[in-house]
Order: sequence, then structure tokens, then C-alpha cells
Amino acid sequence: MQGLDDVELLVYEKSAGKREQQAFLKTLATRQFDVLLNMHASWRANRISRFIRAPRKIGFDRARARDAQWLFTNERIAPAHQPHVIDGLFGFAARLGVPRDDLQWRLPLGPEDYALADRINPDAKPLIVISPCSSQRARNYRNWPVERFVDVVRTLLERYDSTIAVTGSDSEEEHRYAASIAAVAPDAIHNLVGQSSLKSLAALIDRAACVICPDSGPAHIASAVDTPVIGMYATSNPGRTGPVRNPEYTVNRYPDAVQRYLNRSVDNVRWGRRVRHPDAMLLIDTQSVEQQIDRILG
Repeated sequence: MQGLDDVELLVYEKSAGKREQQAFLKTLATRQFDVLLNMHASWRANRISRFIRAPRKIGFDRARARDAQWLFTNERIAPAHQPHVIDGLFGFAARLGVPRDDLQWRLPLGPEDYALADRINPDAKPLIVISPCSSQRARNYRNWPVERFVDVVRTLLERYDSTIAVTGSDSEEEHRYAASIAAVAPDAIHNLVGQSSLKSLAALIDRAACVICPDSGPAHIASAVDTPVIGMYATSNPGRTGPVRNPEYTVNRYPDAVQRYLNRSVDNVRWGRRVRHPDAMLLIDTQSVEQQIDRILG
């Protein structure tokens, strides 16, 4: 968001020490705002909201106001039945009387942000971005097996004259994934794990023909820049957290995972219920992903 016109960013650094956090909150308390949109229902957000001076403090409806958010707000958005996360956020705009319009993120990307994409793909071949891992949280289980990514990459190189970029954060797991994938064809596959900023990643995805990833941030960046994304969903419901744009390319095995590992149907589980089983992503086969690649590139 850095660089958006008429937007001032006041960043609360979660990793900062207690003294630095307290100093930030005291500074925040000296400001006056017209409205607080408490769009993250959590104890941390609730705590911060106490220091924000605003006559209107808007939060989620009671059903979605987790961690007792209703105690820290004086207005609520309208209830919604089984909404996508972005629809919930649009509820705040509706509360302010702002009509819903075409989705336009207008990410502030400059030439310096596109430098990485230009460097790895000077011949402007079809660029495929593979971001193989989701966040490394306990019992997350969103990652597809690296061996299946390797099979997909081999198919990509056989069928299409493309440039492949593997992206991710600087974690041991993501380095392991990237090394295995890049080893298939070191001259054609660029291992960019730990080498991109959020803006250069967004620029890379903007230049891409498609993105392949599990339920993770790059899927939503792809929606923001209108790049087709092949999202792989089994442990989470794409109806709630899947790509907003081009959802037809999503490989959705969430209903199968709910049936197999929870012994229930999607209609009989809480909206957004996670399937926390390490084998759930195995329900996604390589052929299903390759079919979506052919739809986009073929």
C-alpha cells in the first residue's frame, strides 16, 4: 500500500518490543479520526482500537465479531450468510454509504518493482509464477506435495515455451521446495525464494500468464492485478477464501476433504471450517492442475 495517493500508513509492528509498542499506541492516542473500521476481529486489534479516538467505531456483526469485538465498537455492519471474506469487508463500505463498484486495487507499482520480472524474462515468454507454500503455521496443512509440483513443472516445460519463477519467503521449507522444483531445469526455472519484496512479487505476478499456488497470499495478489490463478484448495473453502477473480481455474477438493476426514457434507459444517488433516491436499491430483494450465495457456 505504500505509495497510494492520499493514504497515510501508521504501522503497528507486532514484532517490536513492548516499550516501542506502547510508545506507538500513545502517539496514536494523540490523533483524532472520523471513523474506525475494525476489520480484523482479534484481541490485538481490539486492544489497538482502545487507543484510537473516533466517534464511530465500526465492527463486524455479532456472529462474526470474534474475541468479543462488539465490546470495543459502537456500530456493526450488516449480517451476511456465508460470505466471501472480501464481501465481509465490503460490508464496512456499505455501512459508510459507499456503493460497491468494480474491483480496482490500483497497486502503486513502479519501474523499480518490475525490474525483477524484466531481468528473469527478457524475451517476454509466457511467465508462470509458482508459489508452492502457504504460511508455516501449526497444523496448517495447505501445502501440496513438492513431488507433484515437480511433475507439473515437467509438463509445463514439455508443452509450453515458458519462463518459470518459484517464489516464497525465506523459510527452510520454502527453500527445500524451490530447490527441488528448480532442479528439474535450472536454466528455465528461476529460484526466487527469499529474493523478492511484496511489491516486486506483485509486479512479477502482474507480468505472469498465470500463478499456481495453494491457499496463500499470492493467490489474492493475482486477483488484485487480474492474473489468472490456479488455486489449490482442500483444507479450506474457496467459497470463503478463494481467488475473487477467475475462480473458474480453482482446483477445489474441499468438499471431498470434508467428506473423507470430517465424515460430513459441506452443507453440514460451519462456514469456513478448516480440514486439519495432513493428507487432505493429496486429494488434488496433478492432472487436475495440468488441465487448468492448458485452459489458460492452450
